[in-house]
Amino acid sequence: MRPPNPTSEYILRDQERMQLAPNYFEWQARSVKEHVGRRVLEIGCGLGNFTRHVLDREFVVGIDVEEACLERLRHRFPDCSNVLVRLLDVLDPEFLELKRYHLDSIVMLNVLEHVPDDVLALRHMHAVLPSGGNVILILPAFESLYGPIDANLGHYRRYSKVPFRTLAERQGFHVRILRYMNCVGFLGWWVNARIFKRTNQSEAQITFFDSKVVPLLSRLEAMSAPPVGQSLFAVLEKG
Repeated sequence: MRPPNPTSEYILRDQERMQLAPNYFEWQARSVKEHVGRRVLEIGCGLGNFTRHVLDREFVVGIDVEEACLERLRHRFPDCSNVLVRLLDVLDPEFLELKRYHLDSIVMLNVLEHVPDDVLALRHMHAVLPSGGNVILILPAFESLYGPIDANLGHYRRYSKVPFRTLAERQGFHVRILRYMNCVGFLGWWVNARIFKRTNQSEAQITFFDSKVVPLLSRLEAMSAPPVGQSLFAVLEKG
């Protein structure tokens, strides 16, 4: 199923809506940052919701396919000389030129599902990293949760553990970490997708979940990974 192509205005509005969830993004950032090195590539940097967490790194490259997002990002961090922002698609042959920046980490948060060819995307990421380099991803989990919201966001797919492990290993990666996260979101997404057939995320739901659920849920899942989740967290290492 090919999803519709969201407009730039729709994408910006969705990025802004997600800023209603600061606790959720802090949770994601804590999970990701411990695996990020000194020279970082962020694919699908958007408005910089994660970029701001790695401004202390030696060098950060942020790429996106939406110029409107990049323009907002440039204005957000105007004095950061260690940040390079480029309009670039992970599938473009020009992506391979990023190897010259000697990157040690690639961050791709809720982006791979937007890419038509995820096999080629992983191959390109493998090609630009040195041996021992990491790719850190957060992905929407479980094809059974795919619904109208996914389609309207431009998601081609959702991911589960076993198929994704196979996909990553076939492109030459060693899977260091692969776990589900946000078990409560799993139920909420299923209800929205399968029962209410919602086409957009509810701002009221986002705000309630972020303020009332995330603080406790993040602590519980830090102690024990859940058997299911709205998202799949992965750390891949190039051998």
